[in-house]
Parts: sequence; C-alpha cells; structure tokens
Amino acid sequence: MTNQTADIVEDQLDDSDLEAAESIESPGINVGEVHRALLGTWPEERQRSRDIVADPTFWRDDTLPYTEHRERVLEQVKELSRRGTTGLAFPKRLGGGENPGGNIAAFEEIFLADPSLQIKSGVHFGLFGAAILHLGTEPHHDKWLPGVMDVSNPGAFAMTETGHGSDVASVATTATYEPETEEFVINTPFRAAWKDYLGNAACHAKAAVVFAQLITKGVNHGVHALYLDIRDDEGNFLPGIGGDDDGVKGGLNGIDNGRLHFANVRVPRENLLNRYGDVAADGTYSSPIESPGRRFFVMLGTLVQGRVSLDGAAAVAQQAALAIAITYGNQRRQFDNSGEGAETVLLDYGRHQRRLIPRIATAYAATFAHDEFLREFDAVFSGKGDTPERRADLETLAAALKPTTTWQGMDTLQEAREACGGAGYLAENRLTFLRHDLDVYTTFEGDNNVLLQLVGKRLLEDYAKKYKDADARETARLFVSQAANKAIHEIGLARIGSIARDLGSSARSVGWLREPENQHALLSARVEEEISEIAMSLNRAQKAGKGAGAFNALQNKLIETAHAYGELIQWEAFTRKLEEFDPNSETHRILTWLRDLHGLTLIERDLAWYLMSGRLTTRRARLVSSYVSRLITRLRPHAQSLVDAFGYKDEHLRAKIASGAEQQRQDEAAAYYVELRASGNAPVDERTLYRAKKKRTR
Repeated sequence: MTNQTADIVEDQLDDSDLEAAESIESPGINVGEVHRALLGTWPEERQRSRDIVADPTFWRDDTLPYTEHRERVLEQVKELSRRGTTGLAFPKRLGGGENPGGNIAAFEEIFLADPSLQIKSGVHFGLFGAAILHLGTEPHHDKWLPGVMDVSNPGAFAMTETGHGSDVASVATTATYEPETEEFVINTPFRAAWKDYLGNAACHAKAAVVFAQLITKGVNHGVHALYLDIRDDEGNFLPGIGGDDDGVKGGLNGIDNGRLHFANVRVPRENLLNRYGDVAADGTYSSPIESPGRRFFVMLGTLVQGRVSLDGAAAVAQQAALAIAITYGNQRRQFDNSGEGAETVLLDYGRHQRRLIPRIATAYAATFAHDEFLREFDAVFSGKGDTPERRADLETLAAALKPTTTWQGMDTLQEAREACGGAGYLAENRLTFLRHDLDVYTTFEGDNNVLLQLVGKRLLEDYAKKYKDADARETARLFVSQAANKAIHEIGLARIGSIARDLGSSARSVGWLREPENQHALLSARVEEEISEIAMSLNRAQKAGKGAGAFNALQNKLIETAHAYGELIQWEAFTRKLEEFDPNSETHRILTWLRDLHGLTLIERDLAWYLMSGRLTTRRARLVSSYVSRLITRLRPHAQSLVDAFGYKDEHLRAKIASGAEQQRQDEAAAYYVELRASGNAPVDERTLYRAKKKRTR
C-alpha cells in the first residue's frame, strides 16, 4: 500500500473503524539501516566496546559473594585499561585518544558486561581521572594521569558527604591553607561531613580527589578539589585518614563503596587542582573567574560527563530489556484461544502489546536524544565548540535527560521483568539484577528530582529574559497576551473553537493527531504554559513579599514541567532522526509510526492536563487512546525487527529466554502433540465427551 493510498483509506474511516483493531501490511524495516542509526555518531567505538562485552572475561558472575565480586571487577577494570578503550578521553601525549564523545559511547556499552564494572570504571577513569584532567593543569596531568590510565593508582572521587549529597556547595569538609608550611590541612569537623558512598573507597583506592571548602587568609573561597594520597602500597590508611565499608547494597555490589574522614591531614600546596582557583605561597587566592558562584558552577560543569554516560547507559538498559522481553514474548505461548490445540503467542495479546511496544518507542527516542546530547558534549569538551553559553546549555541538557532516561530505564526493566513472568525473575535471565543495579542511577550524579529542579529554574530564567530584553510596550503586550491566553482556556473559548472544527469525521481528528507539528505543539504547551503560570505566580508572590514560600508551593509543579521538557527533547530528537531516512521507504513509515506512538503515549498519559487546559477537546482526547491502540497493532508485526535493530547478540544479553531455547521448547511440544494425534493414541478430552453428552440430552 502506498503512503497516498493509506492516507485516503484513513480519511474514510468512521468512529467504528477507529475502535477496531487494524493492521496495515508492510514488508518491514531495513534492520541494518536502523541499526546503524541507533549506533549513533561513534559506531566504531561503540562496536569495539560491544566486542569486549561479548568476551566472558568481563561477564558478571552472580555466584560470587560480594567480596570476591569486588576483586573480580577490579581485575576487569585493569584488563579494560590494557585493551585501550578507557584511555579515549585522555591526552594523546600521554597515550590517550582525546576523543571525549567516543569515550562515553564506548563506556555506556560496558553496562551489559556488568553494571558494577561500568560504574567502577566510571569512578576511576570518569570521575577521579576526569577531575585531575579537567580541574588540574599540565603538571598534575603529567604526574598523576599515567597512574590513572594504567590503573596502577586506583582512585576515589570524594565529593558526596553523609550530610550533603546533591548540595555540593554546602559540603562541610575544609581545606585550610597554612603559609608557613605551604600546606593545606584537610578536616571533616563532624560526622555528617564524612565523605560517603564513594566508589573504590572501602578497599581499592590509593588516592582520592577531595572536594572541600578552601580557606586561606581567613576567607572561604568555596568548594575546590585537591589530590590526596589515602593508602600505602599495603592498603593501609595513611595517618589522619580513616574510613568504613558501606557493605552490601541494593545493587552494584562489585563496587567497594565506602566512607572517608580526615583529621588534620596535610597536603602540599601543589596538590590543589588549580585550573579555576589557585593559592600562592603566601596564601593569596586568585582565579580567572571573579564571581564565586559562576566559578563553582564552571568547576562542577567540567564533570558533567557522569550524567551524560548515565543517560546513555539507561538507554542501553532499555534496549537490552526490550530485546529480551520481546523475543520471549514472540516465542512463549499461553492458553489455547482458538480451540484447535494451538496456544497463543504472548505478544499477540493486546495487553502484552500495550505493555511493551510503547516502550520500544521510548527506547528509540531516548537513544536518538542521547546521541545528540553526546555530540554536544563532545563539541564542548573537545574544544571545537566550547563557549560559556554551550556549557550552560549542556548542563541543562544533562539535568533534563539523565533523570528522564534513568526513570524510563527503571520502568522498562520492571515491565519487561513482569512481562516475562516467573522466568523474568530468574537470575539467568538478567532482568532482575539489571534492574537492581540501575536503581541507583536515579540518585547518583545528582538526585533526579534535584536535577529537574535545576532545569525548571533554567526554564524560568529563559522565560524571564523575554521580558528583560523587551521595552515597556513589548512587555505590556506579552503580559496581556499571557493573561488573554489564560483567560481563553479558563472560560473554554479554545474548547468551543476546537469542537466546532471537530464536527466532521473522526478521521479528520485522527489526521490532526498524526501531524508532527500538532504533536509538537501539544508537547510544547505542556511545558510552556506551565512555566508561564509558575512565573506569573512567583512574580505576584515576590511583589507581596512571599517569594520563598510560593516557590516551595510550586516546586512539585516545576519539577513535573521540567520532566515534560526532558520528554519533549527526546520527541524532537526522534523527529529529527527521521529526516535521515528515505521518506518513501517502509523504514521511514514504520519509524514514523513509532515516533507518533511515543508522542501520543505521552499525551495520553497527561490527558487530564490537556483537557483542563483546553488544549484538547473531549472528542480528540478520546481518539488519542484509540489511535495509540491502532499504532500498537500496526507495529506489532515489526516488534522483533525493531529490537533486533539494537544489534545485541546472545553473548551481550546472556538471557536464556532470549536465546532461542523457548522456541525449541515450543517446537518440541507442538511436534509431540502432532505425532500423538497422528498415532491415533491420543486420549479423548473429557470436555469433548461432556459437550457431546449435553447435546444429546437437549
């Protein structure tokens, strides 16, 4: 069927057609073409990492106690270093690759070997090593990065404290400079100041980058980072340093998380990572960034790669979970609904389709958005496009996408686990342990809710700029426009207009929903209108002297709006990716359905908001769910191809239910019953005799 013919058919549908299941025949996607698109901008680095994941040397062994698991992971990190992928971000003159984007792309794929391996590697190379690289200067690089790159000097990243997690600016550890000795004295003055939940800290780290309040000449210059040796070659703490082991956690037990505390620990002045702030021998402080607040955010911004990589790893988790669940759902049979002795494939059940197919759309959107995000990261950190504005935008993007994708990852892993029934709960099928390990991604590198609050504040700032840069007449016009728009929606005029346009066929309303500009308008309105209302409420409260209380009251609404913004970014990235495919191809057609399913599923979830805001009429709102169901039915024949395009093989997934074993069991069972019936020895089903008896007695 051609695109034009399909559109004509669609325009002729009536209400009954909309509620009926529909399947449009299509030869399917070009799996290789889609796979290349999903690999993104760094396919070679990503594929090289997948080859490493396929090596049993790096596979997780779930039979090990956590102490042995930790030692295995440490050796695996060292082996990763020997294979070269972990040095991609470091300077070429030291043997690195100076390829920040490729480094993250390769790192994300390690998730499927063992999430503990990925995160331990990330702590050592991506946090400890990256802090030296980005916060230090060339002498620091020459002195310490070689030991990072070959893992001869395992390190910890000592930022988080028991009393302060996401609020880094308020950490209580101090580094006080003494001019007479040219040393910093590091202290954790009370228990809540202990550095906590630090990867590598319990056993393996010989050094740490410690974040502390820098005090010199009686002035606190805010949080800075210092390099500190913490253990000797025998693994004993150095004088003044102590710590605890965090022990068994809810996941990632191949990482030795622990606590560190310091009592008058002396550090040479040269150990201050001084790219953004330095202390002279006499104690004079200097910085290329005059504003303390801006300096703090610039320093933290250099470490954004952690959030970038978590976003990508969560997309990998979604892909893997769906590859397992869809493959199993296409092979496992349950219940004979035909009466002919053939049980129904799980993925042929409407509810099963509803549970999994929209999540394929989400995984595609998350993957395409991540690749754009990664390109922006690479532009900034390679120096090709490093400007203050782009760094600020990158921070906002990281704070929006990391929460969005990690929450999606947790949701998909849970749904995939349940969709696979009891088999999904077995360790051999990986879903449960992957879910346990991914869980902490939602809170480290910034609690998701805290990060989204930062996004919300940025959206409010951007909204305020519209008025700041406008003259008095333009400001008045904008305020009137906002007020009029609000009034129209509140009194229902927008709804009246929409109803008038909806008096034709339902097909026209479905056609309206299919248009990408209308999907974009709805998803954008979910962000823009809420930010407008929050801004106007805060403005009124500030004029009344109640700004702080008003912000707290609106905090939940702001975070939900920021979350919607992250989802909008993903939808937009998916839409841009479609432009890379031949618009006349079946691949483009099917991926467009998938993009539409992603957008309309988000709209369906928030239908109450769209109705109350007047953005959708009751008729169109009802048709959202109908059209979502139709899209799912259309996509059902392509579900396997869509997850096959992720490109993961048995050695990547390592889930028995996705290995073909289930299909072999089903084929064996079917062959058994065929042979039994053909032999004439099949027992008579009592229900057949019962029905025959009832018929005779009528």
